Amino acid sequence: MEAQKHPQQDARLKRLRSYDVLDTEREADFDDIAKLASQICGTAISVVNLIDAERQWFKAETGLGVRETPLSTSICSHVILGDDFVEIPDTLLDPRMADNPLCLGNPGLRFYAGALLKSQDGLPLGTLCVLDYEPRELTPLQRETLRVLSRQVMVQLEMRKALKANRLLRQEVDHRVKNSLQSLASLVRVQERCVVSEEARSALASVHSRIDAVAQLHALLYRADSGPVISVKDYTDKLIKHLDSIAPSNVALSMSVQDFQIPSNEAVAVGTLINEFVANSFKHAFPNDRAGEVSIRIDSGDAPDSVRVTCSDNGVGLPNDVAPESGGLGLLIAEVVSAELQSDMDVVSSEKGLSISIEFVTSQPQE
Repeated sequence: MEAQKHPQQDARLKRLRSYDVLDTEREADFDDIAKLASQICGTAISVVNLIDAERQWFKAETGLGVRETPLSTSICSHVILGDDFVEIPDTLLDPRMADNPLCLGNPGLRFYAGALLKSQDGLPLGTLCVLDYEPRELTPLQRETLRVLSRQVMVQLEMRKALKANRLLRQEVDHRVKNSLQSLASLVRVQERCVVSEEARSALASVHSRIDAVAQLHALLYRADSGPVISVKDYTDKLIKHLDSIAPSNVALSMSVQDFQIPSNEAVAVGTLINEFVANSFKHAFPNDRAGEVSIRIDSGDAPDSVRVTCSDNGVGLPNDVAPESGGLGLLIAEVVSAELQSDMDVVSSEKGLSISIEFVTSQPQE
């Protein structure tokens, strides 16, 4: 006989579908659980079975060879109406199976044992069950093992559900952050066009530089999913590619970067320094289309866990009336970055170009 619908059928189906597991591909984690259940219980068949509206669908099975069957012949559809664990030593002695063709066949399914798969709010989704072609009984250890494995099935389902929710949340956050950064960058560009003062224009250009650095960092963190620690090499490579795309045709960019792992706040500071130096070199270091090169180097400092960042160009250097320790807004921003990283800044300027170097101890220990 066909089982009655669960008394909370609508809520149960809604909860089942919230896991987004129906009709997905086979996965080793679930296949291994089904195989282990069959081996431990000594049965020919084991199934991770989910009860849908009109069918029972198998996330994993061993010994059966199909992925779904109709509810009209489902033993598990009866089981989800009852206790957390059901064992039927001989299906032909159970009135619910008296006319079930799967049990009456030759060979027929004569033994069944299943542990419920229950959501966190207690709704039954299906079972982890074992079946055989001969009447039998499980040992206490086999019954407990089946219960434990059913809980492991739910751990896998809950974990996948949480990971999917996390991905969706991150996508929404990513979308909002990118929109906010783009809006902020657009606002700064509008302000740059409106201001008359060269000092204000330079200040807004520096703000734009930091927005670019944060945007590049955000893109790297989102793609890498690496948490608050990132690869300096990956970050700098992407930053340099961005700057190279806006470089004057007479200026080349080069980089030599060791691979350090540093916190994202330190990476933003490093990115801002690089952005500011390169932007100023593009603007001031190579007048009259003079050919030149801007170089970025990041390597180990002298102290343990320290990182040295050196930005240099082979341009005209600072004007003769500007001392390295009292440069313009660009050097002022570099000093702010240096202070953020609790480091000293060395500035060397000559007719052969300009070089800025900082060395800081990262809060992320290096191996």
